[in-house]
Amino acid sequence: MNELHIVNLKIKMKHRFFHLLSIFFIILFTFSFSGVQKMNNEQSENENLLKVSGDQIVNQKGETIILRGFGLGGMLHMENFIDGYPSNEESMREGLLKVLGKKKYDLYFDNFLKSYFTEADAEYIHSLGLNLVRIPINYHLFEDDMNPGVIKEEAFKYLDNVIDLCAKHQIYTIIDLHALPGCQNQHWHSDNPTQKAFFWVYKDFQNRALHLWEVIADHYKDQPWVAGYDLINEPADPTGEKVFPYYKRLYDAVKKVDPNHIMFLEGDRYAKDFSKFTEVWDNVVYTNHDYAFPGFTGDYPGEINGKYYDKNILEKEFLEKSEFMLKNKVPIWVGEFGPVYTNDPEKDETRYRVLKDQLAYYDKYKVSWCIWLYKDLGLQAIIHQKEDTPYMKLVSSFLKKKDYLGADAWGSSDKNIRQVMEPIEELFKKEFPDYNPYPSGQERHIALLVRHILIAEALVPEYCNLFKGLSDEELISIAQSFRFENYVKRQRLENILTGKE
Repeated sequence: MNELHIVNLKIKMKHRFFHLLSIFFIILFTFSFSGVQKMNNEQSENENLLKVSGDQIVNQKGETIILRGFGLGGMLHMENFIDGYPSNEESMREGLLKVLGKKKYDLYFDNFLKSYFTEADAEYIHSLGLNLVRIPINYHLFEDDMNPGVIKEEAFKYLDNVIDLCAKHQIYTIIDLHALPGCQNQHWHSDNPTQKAFFWVYKDFQNRALHLWEVIADHYKDQPWVAGYDLINEPADPTGEKVFPYYKRLYDAVKKVDPNHIMFLEGDRYAKDFSKFTEVWDNVVYTNHDYAFPGFTGDYPGEINGKYYDKNILEKEFLEKSEFMLKNKVPIWVGEFGPVYTNDPEKDETRYRVLKDQLAYYDKYKVSWCIWLYKDLGLQAIIHQKEDTPYMKLVSSFLKKKDYLGADAWGSSDKNIRQVMEPIEELFKKEFPDYNPYPSGQERHIALLVRHILIAEALVPEYCNLFKGLSDEELISIAQSFRFENYVKRQRLENILTGKE
């Protein structure tokens, strides 16, 4: 009996041993398989990291990647014609903070930023067969002027969300520093309330921007779906001497933090002038902005202001802007281009013809491109907000007044206030015939100072007061007007960008 019991016990122990052994091997196999799968996923992800090879952008497998997509203006860097307010972003935000108070101000902008780019936006861009979103950002997103160099706790919250959504849908992103401390150019789109680009005057501003890029590069150095860093949007140094040396400082600093991502360098004088660029650096893409004059006014083909424009002229001008890149056999990225639209079918047909000709020569020279713009209120983007949203109902009358006064530089004119502008223009022609202010001469400088600064600044309180007394629920509803489902597609533009016509 005892011997039989011992034998049975041994058999049971043997079975238990083999059972435990089998469980061990199952667990080992599972972990090994998941580890291999994780390694394969990481390897696959890393293959998407882009780099420069000769005159092309390629992935880690050596496949040429042509980047084509949209600029996401109006979100992490806001602009007046895109979002509806007058003047520059900082002035508008200061006004809204005063009207709403801190709690409601934060509530509104949190919901605005959560609404502006969602999964529906990423799905739509992917459905078009496009693979790029350029994300303009404002340095104020990361630091306060009264606390320079100290990065805000939630600085990356909204930017991370856009990048992650794009990555999920196999869309590359380029981070574009659109507004730098001190302002890198003379206009509203660098969040500049003046006509001076103080960034090029004070080294402190330059040091702050360098530190900011070190922080951004460190944060995204392991994200393969970030195509790279657009270091300065449209720099404009009146001396023409400071942009390239500063790029060298930025390039060296960022490369120490992140040696793998591409850096995108724009030419001086609003991304058009590379004459002072004396070297070509590794893993750099040089970028111009190719706004064609007939995309804004006049007949095409035809004569505008005494100059004839057709496809050959536009291509010639593009090649002149790209001379540095072609000469040095490096990639070209057109970081911004695109006409504005009028809702006049005949005029807009002209604008679409300009766009098609531009896309044809981009394809001819195998250049990457990023059209300006993805979202707005109806002037330029592929989708624009419906007229019956809570936000449009709030601001529609104000938008008409702003347009009547020609306050925005982009898309408005002074036709209704010529009685104000003309005497000033005539005075300057008579008394200061040799006055030629940087960057665009007398008339445009007067327009900047009178319309886009003085009149625009005076309109800011009127815009901000539209938000006075609104409840939390109303503010949330207004902010959510910027969600994808509240926009209308510009179907003709979609057809052209997707090659359907």
